[in-house]
Amino acid sequence: MIDWNVVATSREEGFRDTVQLLEEFGPVSRTDFYNVLVLRVDDIPAALERLRRRIDEEPGIENFLARFIPLTRTFAFHSAEEFEARAVEAVGGWVAPLAGKSFHVRMCRRGFRGKLSSMDEEHFLDGHLLALLEKAGAPGRITFADPDAVIAVETVGPRGGLSLWSRDELARYPFLGLD
Repeated sequence: MIDWNVVATSREEGFRDTVQLLEEFGPVSRTDFYNVLVLRVDDIPAALERLRRRIDEEPGIENFLARFIPLTRTFAFHSAEEFEARAVEAVGGWVAPLAGKSFHVRMCRRGFRGKLSSMDEEHFLDGHLLALLEKAGAPGRITFADPDAVIAVETVGPRGGLSLWSRDELARYPFLGLD
């Protein structure tokens, strides 16, 4: 599998079309998970804009592409403890952009069944960030109704990634599919 920084999923019966579309953005790999692909893009902002323009020009893309999630921080892990340590390190860099803001963590876990719980990890990272923000003197709050930001966490087997998305970015790129 390639060293990916994007996780994409296809809708039912749309796998081939999704692969064909994504190959325009960079090297694509299939995964062991149903309708889940990973790819490597060199320039995340450019890829997001390119995909947004393509969907504007060809709305039918939304019939086969379910989600396209770039991840700005990726890492390998071999245990739940290692996942948490690496995820904590990654989110620690987002204290300034989250200062005084509302947010929540959204995780899609593929693999590590019975070892990682998406809901537990979301709560863990939410709590960790709230503590960091409180310590920085800029308390945040967790909300699911129109948050200022959403943190995407994706795992595919023993590899994970995270990215931070503002309200404006979530609106501009609905194909992120975070809420």
